[in-house]
Amino acid sequence: MEHQTEISQLGEFGLIDRLTKDLPKINSSTVKAVGDDAAVLSYPDSEVLVSSDMLIEGIHFDLTYMPLKHLGYKAAVVNFSDIYAMNGTPRQITVSLGVSARFTVEHLDALYSGIRLACEIYGVDLVGGDTTASRSGLVVSITCIGDAAKDAVVGRDGAKDTDLICVSGDLGSAYMGLQLLEREKVASAGQKDFIPKFEGKEYLVERQLKPEARKDIIAKLKEEDIKPTSMIDISDGLSSELLHICKSSHTGCRIYEDRIPIDYQTAVMAEELGMNLVTAALNGGEDYELLFTVPLHCHEKVEKMEGIKVIGHITKEDLGCAMITRDGTELPLKAQGFNHLS
Repeated sequence: MEHQTEISQLGEFGLIDRLTKDLPKINSSTVKAVGDDAAVLSYPDSEVLVSSDMLIEGIHFDLTYMPLKHLGYKAAVVNFSDIYAMNGTPRQITVSLGVSARFTVEHLDALYSGIRLACEIYGVDLVGGDTTASRSGLVVSITCIGDAAKDAVVGRDGAKDTDLICVSGDLGSAYMGLQLLEREKVASAGQKDFIPKFEGKEYLVERQLKPEARKDIIAKLKEEDIKPTSMIDISDGLSSELLHICKSSHTGCRIYEDRIPIDYQTAVMAEELGMNLVTAALNGGEDYELLFTVPLHCHEKVEKMEGIKVIGHITKEDLGCAMITRDGTELPLKAQGFNHLS
């Protein structure tokens, strides 16, 4: 084990200096970053978007199988995803940590290396934050600031009757990755030199431990000159997110079971665990894919776009929200996404 430094040896300011030294400034909207009482940002001509997310050890992540570098990366990326879901671009983040006594400076170096990597890949500036003691393990709270042109912001409330419902990527894989990690954690209990069985399921593990935000899909939509009428990122499961859109837009919806995009590894894992595949795709969550609606006249354009699948359409509100199964049965959609407060 390499040398471990007690956090108290550096003190709060020494720690902040160490974690944030040599940060480049990437965005012109970042005027002053870490090192003053507050960051200074300038957004003269655009709408400013702000999103916050808090991750608590034992509730949102398990350090038994979540490396700290991956945790840092994921914590940043899930915030970027919220900004992209508003059709914006993430520009700055602040990072606040609650740290218990079992963590050393080197642990925080690893966490920050993941945060820095995410910032580098997505072109985001780290501009501030706070570090404090915690009695309950590790707490990571990130606030992300982004921007969008005044007429470009997309909320959850603009879906209209006959709009097409589209989704990026595939669904249920992050949830299956979590099931796999939990299964191997149980198998490893009390064993030294345990080697988990991930062969042929690496994609699922990656989807859980190192998700990506769909910056590429936002870029493609701009290229094709398509502005979604509503959009949300899939953090709590397709069913739950679609109900948010329908509730905010005062509409109903119909999606088709056979159109829901599911990866082969997800299907294999569901079978192994005796789980219902469609339930996993509808309610699994943490996929961080984009769910959005577009006007019907965009049908040809979106059908041709790689990585996007049309899974149904928006209806009038009084028709309610349902999924049409493979045999043509209508099943009402229920929000069974993960509820941290239940």
